[in-house]
Amino acid sequence: MELSLTGWLGALAGTVVGVAVYAVMLPWVRSRFGRPGKPQSLEDRDALERQFSVVRRTALAAAILGCAAIGYWLGKALGG
Repeated sequence: MELSLTGWLGALAGTVVGVAVYAVMLPWVRSRFGRPGKPQSLEDRDALERQFSVVRRTALAAAILGCAAIGYWLGKALGG
């Protein structure tokens, strides 16, 4: 397997794009995730925050890994 410089530069650019996508997507996910009903008790709020923490981490990983992979592929395809 050969690793190219243009592929790595594309992956770096894709990572930056992935972080930007995550930053834009996070408020939308937060508004959708907390909407079904406002938890009244402290235990319900803590459970909701723990669940949202998992969603937030998953969204970050998906955005960064997906965009970095696409960036690597595009960098390698366009850069030779």
